Amino acid sequence: MSKRADPARLPSLARPIFALVIASVMVATLASFIITFNGPPPRDPPRPLSILATTLATGRSPDQRGPALIVRHETAPPVPQPGERPDPRVAHRLADLLDVPVERVRVYSGPGPQRFPFDHSRDFAGRPPPGITPIRPDWLGGRFTVALRRDGRWHVLRNAPYSVFTPWHVAVLLGMLAAILLLSIPAWMLARAISRPLGQLAAAADHARAGADLPPLPDSRSREVRRLSAAVRAMHARLAGHAEQRTVMLAAIAHDLGTPLSRLAFWIEQLPEAAHARASADLDEMRAMIGAALRFARDETVAPVRTRIDLGALLDSLVEDMAEAGEPVTLVASPRAIVRGDSVALRRVFTNLVANAIRYGEHATVGWTIADDMVTVTVDDAGPGVDPAQVARLFDPFVRGDPSRNRATGGTGLGLAIVRAITEHHGGEATLANRPGGTGARASVTLPLSR
Repeated sequence: MSKRADPARLPSLARPIFALVIASVMVATLASFIITFNGPPPRDPPRPLSILATTLATGRSPDQRGPALIVRHETAPPVPQPGERPDPRVAHRLADLLDVPVERVRVYSGPGPQRFPFDHSRDFAGRPPPGITPIRPDWLGGRFTVALRRDGRWHVLRNAPYSVFTPWHVAVLLGMLAAILLLSIPAWMLARAISRPLGQLAAAADHARAGADLPPLPDSRSREVRRLSAAVRAMHARLAGHAEQRTVMLAAIAHDLGTPLSRLAFWIEQLPEAAHARASADLDEMRAMIGAALRFARDETVAPVRTRIDLGALLDSLVEDMAEAGEPVTLVASPRAIVRGDSVALRRVFTNLVANAIRYGEHATVGWTIADDMVTVTVDDAGPGVDPAQVARLFDPFVRGDPSRNRATGGTGLGLAIVRAITEHHGGEATLANRPGGTGARASVTLPLSR
């Protein structure tokens, strides 16, 4: 027998979660640092008019800041770019710098800062503030087109077109995507490591009931899951213990009632014939109720014997026996269905359902269908049906469809409770509803097929 590890000595789920958070922060910080270190592409800064004049005169720009200027030679006068307008003041200043007539110069400027005059004698009382380097008075920024006509051609100078989505932005998006993908793998693995045992524990807790086998519980390496598994196992043991105590108590009560019932039967024999018959019927009713209560308690606590059962053969035998006894019951043959369980207990289930159908609906029709590895046995009757608001309560112990307390019409109120207890022990489900498209009620028992 393997020795279970002490849950108190196992690592907590908080450790991998904390480690994942720290790793995520570190990876995100590293990605941000790499992206910031590479930096965005420089924007096109304002250009001094002297640099523009030199570029027009020589054909190349000595200015190395920002994107390179675009120099072209055209035969026709330049056309302004969208959003640009003529700027005659800058044209006159540029013509003075080039020492050419202003008619040979074209200047079109667009949105953005156009000129940045810096007169420190007027703005800063003769000296610039600390950390500020004086700049020349004439600058041209934003979008612009500057042209000079020389030797019969126009020398056109434009700044590089502005692009909202640059290769740097592509690199940023790819880096963020790579970081997300890198972090998603351990995050998914951690989430699955947490959710898988919790799902298994939820399924085990859902099936934990007296008399049922407890499904295998996850044997996780985390402290919380181990403690939760131990709690579910202890809960199942407590349920089984309570049910066993109830069965022992009912058996003791039945045993203790046996002696006074026997004495009553002795005294009943001395009564007149009419009174003797009524008293004997009441005595038989008391014994039947005690026996039904014991069977119900035993069915809830005793695990069924698991054997392969031909469900069709079991139902055919049951219907044949009841038909020979004069009961109005009919069997509708269907495909072969093999289930695993206790044949005696399952026979009791369908006996109770057929008896209820005959008692409340005068006739019972038994059939079954197979779908999705499950077999559903239906027992239909031709009675008035059931009240949908009372269906859930009818499966509770000692609740009867007949509101009267007459056992001739209402039974003991344990038939459907026994049906539900045995069906759940077999991994199935029992339901009760009105027949679709017709009169009467339909009791259904769904069981898993044997693989």
